[in-house]
Amino acid sequence: MRQREESVAGGLFWKLLELLGAQGVQFVVALFLARLMTPTEYGTIGLIMIFITLANVFVQSGFATALIQAEQVEESDFSSVFWISLAVSVPVYGLLFAVAPLIAHYYETPVLLPLLRAMGLVLFPGAVISVQTAFVSRNLQFRKLFEATMAAVILSGLIAILMAARGYGVFAMAAQQLIYYVALMAGLFIAVPFRPRGGIVLKRVEKLFSFGWKILLSGLLDTLWNNIYGLLIGKYYSKAALGGYNRAEQFPKLITSNLSAAMQSVLLPTYARRQSEKESLRDMLRDSIRLSAFVIFPMMAGMAAVGTSLIRTLLTEDWLFSVPYLRLLCLCYAFWPLHVSNLQMITALGRSDLFLKLECIKKLLGAALLVLSFRYGMMGLLIFKAVDEALCSALNAWPLGRLLGYGPGRQYRDLGPAALCSLLMGALVYRMERLPLSAPPLLLLAQLAAGIVCYGVLAAVFQRDMLRYLRNFVRMRGKQA
Repeated sequence: MRQREESVAGGLFWKLLELLGAQGVQFVVALFLARLMTPTEYGTIGLIMIFITLANVFVQSGFATALIQAEQVEESDFSSVFWISLAVSVPVYGLLFAVAPLIAHYYETPVLLPLLRAMGLVLFPGAVISVQTAFVSRNLQFRKLFEATMAAVILSGLIAILMAARGYGVFAMAAQQLIYYVALMAGLFIAVPFRPRGGIVLKRVEKLFSFGWKILLSGLLDTLWNNIYGLLIGKYYSKAALGGYNRAEQFPKLITSNLSAAMQSVLLPTYARRQSEKESLRDMLRDSIRLSAFVIFPMMAGMAAVGTSLIRTLLTEDWLFSVPYLRLLCLCYAFWPLHVSNLQMITALGRSDLFLKLECIKKLLGAALLVLSFRYGMMGLLIFKAVDEALCSALNAWPLGRLLGYGPGRQYRDLGPAALCSLLMGALVYRMERLPLSAPPLLLLAQLAAGIVCYGVLAAVFQRDMLRYLRNFVRMRGKQA
């Protein structure tokens, strides 16, 4: 038990640092750009990132995940995937280059043409990075990834801020992405001992492909679905609405997606090494779900409660229309760590077939809810999105009731204390908006302080076991640092 916690805690600590560092700098750059740009212009950036993200799925998914999941891998496996990923990036970029004029015409935004073609170049270093990070994840060398990522993100962030200050606008974001990917690739080549040796070994590729193609298809469906709202909002509502949606989404996403990605990188190799130990896997899954809820639920409840003062402090009055979006998106993102824990367990058990079936079912359900909600405007769209996230969390947990004896019922019971404490804390913080504090930063600080104290007291009463677990987590990290 202790060895298991130390392995997960150590990897999770460095992976979380790496992600928070990268996203933190990118978040600061995004705030700077948001103050210089209108919601309409910011919505244009959101459209660009959607198409780049979709293209990246083909290059960075599937084979890399198969490398991490496999019980045993050889050096030729990494080399084979390295060359295949590079080869795939060529036609994917070619397709993106060719359709860029059509996308710009469809959205009636000419600037999309040069930006898509320029930012699409990140696919090539991204192909290399996907194999490098698979090697890091396989060997739990997340400290090296942290160091390389921080160097890359600081360099790219400084250049982007300088360009934005000199009036380059959206092109500053394109430069940031390109410099970040190239610098990260170079940094990992220095820090990580992986080098491609030899060519493609078809026998090894066939084995990885039998697992990886399902993960690739699942990743494509998931990425397309996660971005479908942005695609539709940008076309059928307005660029300003899309800008508000993207800006509001980045606040909860900064926290939950980073924690989810850290959990995904650490939990999959850790779970995979214990595929035959069902009782140990169940305990590990329960630990990860309870710990993520203990941390994420109060953050999302608190962020929703301070929405108005947060937007006024970090952005401007022009963005206040996005506060209702922020509150509903906090509810949506509260489910993300739960999704990750369950899906990574299914992947680690080698059930990529079940993973793909779940993704198909969830997307069909989501499509039905999307059709129902579209007529009710932005708020209706986001309310149905929250309903969809709740239903999908139950679907992800359902198979694990049969596989590990830890299904939706038991999982929701474990989530109860964190949810109750978070709701009570959020209600108190929300009521504080009526305080006679004229300066938004002062009100925000008062709300944050009250929320931390309130949740701490409630946790001491209702979640003592999780406080002890968290203390052990920090103590183990201190010994490993």
